[in-house]
Amino acid sequence: MTHKTAQQLIAEAKQQVPEMTVHELRELQSQGTAFTLVDVREQNEWNLGHIPGAVYIGRGVLESSVEQRIPREAQVVLYCQSGNRSALAGYTMQQLGYDNVTSLAGGWRDWVGTGGEVAD
Repeated sequence: MTHKTAQQLIAEAKQQVPEMTVHELRELQSQGTAFTLVDVREQNEWNLGHIPGAVYIGRGVLESSVEQRIPREAQVVLYCQSGNRSALAGYTMQQLGYDNVTSLAGGWRDWVGTGGEVAD
């Protein structure tokens, strides 16, 4: 069996899960489109600040809790610190039957770096 590196897994996930930029997320928000924004970072990261309107489902418990919290037909935008964990989370959600999942490219880092509003 050939083993993969973390970077190979992330690259594969990013090939499968569409990404959106911070600018595209802001457009989606301003259009009033119904979607669920999910922060998959660790609890301590969430506690330090998050994107307003986001729900918290940590990457470590995603598989066991997402189905109870988000309908499979929902449009979902996932984010983490930089866009890697959210891509992996999106890939997992696709395997769970979520067809409309997007990962935020650049994640929290790009959101804050471009002046995005922060909730605490």
